[in-house]
Amino acid sequence: MKEFFKRKDIEISVKRYLQDAMSAMALGLFATLLMGTILDVLGAQTAVLFGDNAVSAFLVEVGGIAKGLMGAGIGVAVAHGLKSPPLVMFSSAVTGMMGATMIGFGIEYTGGPAGAFIAVAIGCEFGKMVSKETPVDILVTPATTIIMGGIGAKIFGPAFGWCLMKIGEFIMIATEWKPFVFGIVVAVVVGLVLTAPISSAALCIMLNLSGIAAGAATVGCCAQMVGFAVASYRENRIGGLVAQGIGTSMLQVSNIIKNPWILLPPTLAAAVVGPISTCLFKMTNIPVGAGMGTCGFVGQIGTFTDMGFTPDILWKVILLQIVLPGVCAFVFDRVMRKIGLIKDGDYKLEL
Repeated sequence: MKEFFKRKDIEISVKRYLQDAMSAMALGLFATLLMGTILDVLGAQTAVLFGDNAVSAFLVEVGGIAKGLMGAGIGVAVAHGLKSPPLVMFSSAVTGMMGATMIGFGIEYTGGPAGAFIAVAIGCEFGKMVSKETPVDILVTPATTIIMGGIGAKIFGPAFGWCLMKIGEFIMIATEWKPFVFGIVVAVVVGLVLTAPISSAALCIMLNLSGIAAGAATVGCCAQMVGFAVASYRENRIGGLVAQGIGTSMLQVSNIIKNPWILLPPTLAAAVVGPISTCLFKMTNIPVGAGMGTCGFVGQIGTFTDMGFTPDILWKVILLQIVLPGVCAFVFDRVMRKIGLIKDGDYKLEL
């Protein structure tokens, strides 16, 4: 069996799944859901500024399609990360969609990005097992990949959806606490969801998160993105600054698996900036901006949409959503480097 797995390039290991596949998943998520949201918001905002026009309508249309194909994008990306042969990789577009959108046996939840990941991983490995083993490979390989991925989607996807729902319930309970406490909780939890293989944007939209709770969620997401971008500048330079700062902090998932301590600086930054947002500045946002942070500056556009675009709001946005998260994460990172919990190279990305 070991020789068979080696011949089929099937490797059951932390590195293959939680580093290679997760890193690829982040790229698939960015190319679909995140980029689609950016284009959608850009189209909507240009329509507000310049009136209804063909360019704005086109951006909204393509953005909506890109968001809808999140599962397919993750599917192909994860299959690539798992080193799948062509027929398995192309079939994984289907299993990714199933993992993201299928409901379970009596469980009315969909799996989202995490459900797509698990469905694709299952489908890929079974597909690789039968790939080029029969004279009718063109039928057997995609059928096996899709059927086994579909089973994984049906069984495991809804469980991830249920977990997302429970996280949402916890956030809504937290918003009833004192502003200082819920500022910390909401900023930290939503920020961690953004970096994890779960969609923070979908979570905030699902909860219809608004007001100062959305403001806290925004700075929490910004703390993860800006925090990782600043803390890892030594390793990743300008490319990493842009990829994480206006892309996604999920790019660091594989590195977090290798050294979980690197998650602490941006998370502590969220805990610091969250209550400042809720208690002192009372920042607000709209649901679509709350879970996006600095990704394509959608969080900032959402803040301006909700609070107005004035010099006063502009400097608050720059301070709370960019400067403070970056400074706090930088300080915490340097402390942790000095005590040896984080070392040079721990944040390194293959960009």
